[in-house]
Amino acid sequence: MTKTLKLAATLTGAAMMCGIPIFAFAQVQDMLPSKDDVAIRFTSDHFSPYAGRTFPTRVLWGDTHLHTEVSVDAGTMTRLSQEDAFRFARGEEVTTTHGLQAKLARPLDWLVISDHAEMYGLMPQLLAGDQEILSTEQGKSWYDALTSGDNDIVFNTAMEIVASLSTDTPPIDNPKAIKKAWQHYTALAEQYNDPGTFTALIGYEWTSEGGDNIHRNVIFRDGADMTNAVTPFSQFDSKNPEDLWAHLAEYEKNTGGDVLAIPHNGNLSNGRLFSVSNFDGTPLSAENAALRARFEPVIETTQIKGDSEAHPFLSPDDEFADFDTWDASNLNGTQAKTQDMLQYEYSREAYKTGLLLEEQLGVNPYKVGQIGSTDAHTGMAAVEEENFFGKHSGVEPEPNRWEHLVIEAPNPEFSIYGWKQASGGYAGVWATKNTRAAIFDAFERREVYGTTGSRMLVRFFGGWNFDPSDADNRLPADIGYAKGVPMGADLPKSSGDAPNFLVAALKDPMSGNLDRIQIVKGWLNADGTRGEKVYDVAWSDDRVPGADGKLPLVGNTVDIPNATWTNTIGAPELISFWQDPDFDPALRAFYYVRVIEIPTPRWTAYEAKRFNVTMDDTVPMVTTERAYTSPIWYTPKG
Repeated sequence: MTKTLKLAATLTGAAMMCGIPIFAFAQVQDMLPSKDDVAIRFTSDHFSPYAGRTFPTRVLWGDTHLHTEVSVDAGTMTRLSQEDAFRFARGEEVTTTHGLQAKLARPLDWLVISDHAEMYGLMPQLLAGDQEILSTEQGKSWYDALTSGDNDIVFNTAMEIVASLSTDTPPIDNPKAIKKAWQHYTALAEQYNDPGTFTALIGYEWTSEGGDNIHRNVIFRDGADMTNAVTPFSQFDSKNPEDLWAHLAEYEKNTGGDVLAIPHNGNLSNGRLFSVSNFDGTPLSAENAALRARFEPVIETTQIKGDSEAHPFLSPDDEFADFDTWDASNLNGTQAKTQDMLQYEYSREAYKTGLLLEEQLGVNPYKVGQIGSTDAHTGMAAVEEENFFGKHSGVEPEPNRWEHLVIEAPNPEFSIYGWKQASGGYAGVWATKNTRAAIFDAFERREVYGTTGSRMLVRFFGGWNFDPSDADNRLPADIGYAKGVPMGADLPKSSGDAPNFLVAALKDPMSGNLDRIQIVKGWLNADGTRGEKVYDVAWSDDRVPGADGKLPLVGNTVDIPNATWTNTIGAPELISFWQDPDFDPALRAFYYVRVIEIPTPRWTAYEAKRFNVTMDDTVPMVTTERAYTSPIWYTPKG
């Protein structure tokens, strides 16, 4: 502090302590520096490194894929309402369908309740005896059966209602009832939307081709004043995603609003989600590729129904590719999966397919970010391993849920039992504000990433001018945005030797330490073949790669009987500079980050301890939580 400022502070402080009016010392103000003086004395615009920032500085956690009693399938089991779902996500305690008390350890920042479009709102209306529903023959029949008091009749009717979602026409065609349910939901979203604190995004799920799981979650940037102009587009309107995109385009044209769609996890689509065909089986057209690229900037890579980042058959050299793998059949177990289907189901392979399509069509329909979400049908976005409430309310926590049927298939070989459920995931969004507009915009620019339930922080930047010293900076985002582009973007054109990257990860304080950061690269060769390689770019514990280039495993501190672990291995944070050592400027490529935690107890281990049960040896008790960022793409000059 200068002598002048010291004198001013001393005199002002003395005046205040002695009770002398401050105006008596007005002449002191003449001794203070002016704003112009300060501007001259400092060479930068701001002394504070945090002032003047325009880029996202905080990751916002949420779920794009949650169902309540309003969804026909969920509503046959759960009694949690959309309001319960908002309250739970905001951190309040709720009572589950079977009477358990439930609460999140940490509230979410935002939520999309994406109830199924098909017969939207039917179950609560039906159970309440809504006259709009009971006025239909099918509605009256179902109501009588569900209120009969006969458990067998109730169960069989519930299964009949769920099965009706796979028919070509709705058993109850009542647009007025759907509109009423939709407007009730949008009003709730307005009530719970609290900009800056909690964002309630409006959305729904379009559920097409039931067993082959080419479903989408539709999310609006807009509020009820605009979204009330439509009702959810369902598979009864069309099972063709191309028609969904046309519907979304019509919404934007008529309202001036913004909307996007997020395809579900591809692992149960039996080769249909990331194919090279139009819906009718003809080769993918440039027009449909462009429509998809316009309305689907993000995909869901991981959720309760397994992980869709990579598959060991497609990536045999990736020791972490076989994670929560569901690969026996399609969603409802009506068709066995064959190996030729796998290439059109997993995110990594979709990215490679996108490079090929861009070469052929001039547009990449799979230039998409990746996120995680839950797909919980319980009304609760709860996927932490120690707080996992399952896929639907039929498998809420109790001693033997690990062996209960979650999805019953015609062929028992393809049925899914409780232990197979994956406790995941969440979506991390780098948004400038916690508002609908800012979160939606982050999705559109793909500055998002997914996790399997952990809330680790991940930054990823690509460019041509990073250097190793950048990894020593404690504010990597400042350098990242200044020198390069963030996850989800395209590398700028450059004559540099090879692109380089800055990546940083910080552990979730309530989860395991970090094992390693990997960069996954994929590329398109000149002859149309595709390649991939996984690089370990930062890791913990002073390990040294072996002669084969593989990094030794980090170890395992999990005490399975007590469902505990210690963070005596791994690292709380990792940061690294990395330059592609195999770069070919003539080849299209993408890069994304995968961060892996040290082993921690799986939800099954917590369950076994809590209920003192012994599970089969085939049931996994340990997991390695992970994060997947959106890629950064490289396109050759042309």
